[in-house]
Amino acid sequence: MTRFALTLEWNGLPYMGYQRQSHGPSVQQAVEDAVHSVTGETVAVHAAGRTDTGVHALAMRAHFDLSRSFDPFRMMEALNARLRIAKHSVAVIDCVEVAEDWHARFSCLGRAYEYRIICRRAPLTLEAGRAWRIARPIDHEAMHEAAQSLVGLHDFTTFRSAHCQSASPVKTLDRLNVRREGDRVIVEAAARSFLHHQVRSMVGCLALVGQGLWAVDQVAQALAAKDRSKLGLNAPPEGLYFVRAIYPGE
Repeated sequence: MTRFALTLEWNGLPYMGYQRQSHGPSVQQAVEDAVHSVTGETVAVHAAGRTDTGVHALAMRAHFDLSRSFDPFRMMEALNARLRIAKHSVAVIDCVEVAEDWHARFSCLGRAYEYRIICRRAPLTLEAGRAWRIARPIDHEAMHEAAQSLVGLHDFTTFRSAHCQSASPVKTLDRLNVRREGDRVIVEAAARSFLHHQVRSMVGCLALVGQGLWAVDQVAQALAAKDRSKLGLNAPPEGLYFVRAIYPGE
């Protein structure tokens, strides 16, 4: 048995998220079908995280097992050829052979996301579906100040989807930074793991602060409420990117 670790990049617009779904296309199905087309084997491709409909990935880690050996570079090239032929907006940007006890999800020590906001009145053209356009002026420094109240160990019930399957709403948020690059406001989030919709929910409330619709301390108040009904706004999925997964020794 040979275990392959993949690094995947995708445009999330055509997909119902990473995980295979019965009611629409998924990234997992696209990759599993490509592996089957190349090798003739039916495999399960496990990823470091599950993304929502419309969410993108720059470097999602995943793995699958094959009953025989296969050159990793040839595997990457063959999978990309199959994905391209099938017109999937998914690419394998790296493929390596790993130990049989390496697991994309359970070996992962941390995950990082990036949320992209573009502040302008004109509609998006080149980046339509790849960022959240906000026409109002945004104070990114106020957003960053408010974000720091969310860093650390907290009960994130307010920022958790009602459909979240996590056993506990308590998570440790390692980093939540907000920076500006021209008309772009970028929110960077890092933690060992996240709740369903946690990043989008945090960004939505921070965006209210940035637009002057919420005071800075209202984010901390929403957190303390531990009540989903106190959430101000859930940011749309198209601005969210899975950036990286961190593993021992990396």
